[in-house]
Amino acid sequence: MSSPLILGIESTCDETAAGVVRGKELLSSVVASSMDMHARYGGVIPEIASRAHAEAFVPVVTKALEEAQVDLSDIDAIAVSAGPGLAGCLAVGVSGAKALAYAANKPLYGVNHVIGHIAVTQLQFGAFPENTLALIVSGGHTSLLRVMNIATDVQVIGTTLDDAAGECFDKIARLLGFPYPGGPIVDQHAQHGDPHALRVPQALTTGRSAQNHPYDFSFSGVKTAVARWVERRQEQGKSIPVDDVCASLASSVANVLSNKAIAACTQFDAHTLIVGGGFSANSQLRQALLTKGQQHGLDIRVPRISLCTDNGAMIAMLGSNLVEAGVKPSALDFSIDSSMPMDKIVM
Repeated sequence: MSSPLILGIESTCDETAAGVVRGKELLSSVVASSMDMHARYGGVIPEIASRAHAEAFVPVVTKALEEAQVDLSDIDAIAVSAGPGLAGCLAVGVSGAKALAYAANKPLYGVNHVIGHIAVTQLQFGAFPENTLALIVSGGHTSLLRVMNIATDVQVIGTTLDDAAGECFDKIARLLGFPYPGGPIVDQHAQHGDPHALRVPQALTTGRSAQNHPYDFSFSGVKTAVARWVERRQEQGKSIPVDDVCASLASSVANVLSNKAIAACTQFDAHTLIVGGGFSANSQLRQALLTKGQQHGLDIRVPRISLCTDNGAMIAMLGSNLVEAGVKPSALDFSIDSSMPMDKIVM
């Protein structure tokens, strides 16, 4: 059997994206972002994002097929993000994908966007070893997953109890007056600051809370502690050492994420850790994971930056896994699921 040719479509937030994959070979990846439209509001406005998806859908899919030098009739199956994500944004992508699948008589898979962040690493590192763990970190999700089979069996072993890592960064960035998106700017400042300048809490890492939630995350306290420190300085008329604030925040978050991920690998006897999601582009987290992974003899697979952020290639890659595993396509009347659970791979 030849490798399946899959068109992947992504529209969970502010990127309209499409990609084409043959087996585990990337043929094209096209992304149109509406980020600039949201900058003035300091965050994504769902209605604006949905309209941008509707405008960009056809041009993005068309360009992805052209760059891959294939026609829609050549495609073996279409995969589209069905959740989790913003409901209006998901609806645009899923509706468009359903129309394409129906018109071209192609099987359609409504897939889990977050699991796509795991699958995409195959384009850079190849197939998964058995018993792989995955750390997914983004603006909306922080999860530790056990990947027994990327197409059929993904188990949740840890998740965020409140703010996700990226969400924590965005809120502190807004407090510091950084434009949206603030996460990358925090990262840049952190590279020049003292990570020990502020005492930033590391929740669920000691005592009974760590015993009850060994692989869960909580960043709400981190956000609050840093925010109060900054506000006190402002009330006292003191300057804000922005680099130090960013470095202390980044160091705390990176340590919690990396330490819990490494501990989970030891507990579950996993020798490979996949890292994915937009926040995995953070330089402090990447360095912490790679350093600690080397110390523990682990294979840490952190993808290149272009594969970290939302893209259509990751959805196509997950679709390719589903087709190769013989998983049945989704029914054409499947619904979106804005809060799709992490252990649900396909609708």
